[in-house]
Amino acid sequence: MTIDWRRLRPSHVLTAAIFAAGLYATVLRFSGGLGATTNLSDRFPWGLWIGFDVLCGVMLAAGGFTLMAAVHIFNAKRFLPIVRPALLTAFLGYLLVVLALFFDLGRGDRIWHPLVMWNPRSVMFEVGWCVMLYTMVLALEFAPVVFERLRLERPQRWLHMISLPLVIVGVILSTLHQSSLGSLYLILPDKLHPLWYSPLLPFFFFISALAVGIAMTIVESSLSSRHLGHQLELPLLKDLGRILTVFLAVYAVLRVQDLHHRGAWRFALGWGYESSLFWLEMGMGLALPLLLLFLPRVRQSANGLYFISVLVVAGFMTNRLNVSITGMEGSAGVRYIPKWTEVAVTLSIVALGVWLFALATRHLGIFQEEPPEAVRPPRPAQAHAAD
Repeated sequence: MTIDWRRLRPSHVLTAAIFAAGLYATVLRFSGGLGATTNLSDRFPWGLWIGFDVLCGVMLAAGGFTLMAAVHIFNAKRFLPIVRPALLTAFLGYLLVVLALFFDLGRGDRIWHPLVMWNPRSVMFEVGWCVMLYTMVLALEFAPVVFERLRLERPQRWLHMISLPLVIVGVILSTLHQSSLGSLYLILPDKLHPLWYSPLLPFFFFISALAVGIAMTIVESSLSSRHLGHQLELPLLKDLGRILTVFLAVYAVLRVQDLHHRGAWRFALGWGYESSLFWLEMGMGLALPLLLLFLPRVRQSANGLYFISVLVVAGFMTNRLNVSITGMEGSAGVRYIPKWTEVAVTLSIVALGVWLFALATRHLGIFQEEPPEAVRPPRPAQAHAAD
């Protein structure tokens, strides 16, 4: 087998370097433990692998339950062309979140313990069960795409018969754990900085996941158009932009009112480490996107919506990192800076997700206008005519 070096691109070299660094960090992690690969400690036990790989990963995968609910429950059929890309992103996102947990847990081989050792009073128990069940639901929702490729019509029909209950269960599970990730930090009123601690954290996590899910769908469409030859129609992107505007506006109003009600604005008005990152989050994730969305020339162009969506994704990822890392450093008395091996593992997981998305897009017909006829059971009149 020979390698065609003419087809080798800088992105291929970069991806190979990321995977090589990640492989080294993985071997070091599971041979030397957390101490050999992270800057975590008893005073600061959660870092990049929780803040980014889990909290951000779950949020970025929220487009799946948002669009599945819109199409199959609220009958918004115009969004049908983007259900499969959003579902693929959600499925890959949750699989990679589970993968990241193997790195962060001290004993990754015991990740199955919550299944048999129940602790109903623990928020983490509820999150763990919801993530596990929702990953199974996503696998069942995505299975017809694979069955279509393999021309297995009977399993497609079986799954189509239970598709609506699956969607409803998926929406419930995703809603529960998206908000429960915020509930997890409600037990830290004396440790989480006042700029981010709020009784409304569960709702903030939920509404921000809805916004980021829509933004990620727009980003996926734009990147797929540039690199894979697929593109959504501009009217559909405009509809997504309008929905994104509503979610961002609701979040912004509630966030501003919450800061005012708790008297937390004084922490934002000073100059410091936390306030700087707070304004970065608010400006990049809320203020600038909302300003651009109210400009007709920007919100009616594909490039404008792509730029806005990138800002939203980056801004709310900053929010998740502020909640899980920045807001906790003051009470811990440490400044946490990830080791390069932590970063290598995270970049490898991200690169793996991008590669799997591109692979599935090329071979599984992710972008299409209508679902295959084989998935739909025949109507009674058609079945009678066939007899």
